[in-house]
Amino acid sequence: MRFDQHTVVLLVRPADAPELPQDALDRLQDAHLAHQAGLVEQGLVLAAGPFVDTDDESLRGFVVLSVHRDMARELYHNDPAVRAGRLEVRVMSWMVPEGNVRFEDVAMPRSMLEAAAGD
Repeated sequence: MRFDQHTVVLLVRPADAPELPQDALDRLQDAHLAHQAGLVEQGLVLAAGPFVDTDDESLRGFVVLSVHRDMARELYHNDPAVRAGRLEVRVMSWMVPEGNVRFEDVAMPRSMLEAAAGD
């Protein structure tokens, strides 16, 4: 059997994440979304999104990339939310049977306002 291999990034809220005022958190979230949308536009991110209703509230998001683990780590260490200490990056390889998972080109929101407009 043949396998496809993808790089996965888990975005995790560290226990010691800095507390910030709500307006700063909103700006940081918009910067995070803009960073991620830019990676999608470059064809580096295949899928990404937040976790909801998890058993572990520290798990914040999941990203599937088309690049090597080292490149994924570098890309996400440049994420504004990671640089601010609000998120940590955990990188791994993910193997699935060839053709089992397909990704479509879809637009990603560049801000919370844009994300909310989709509701």
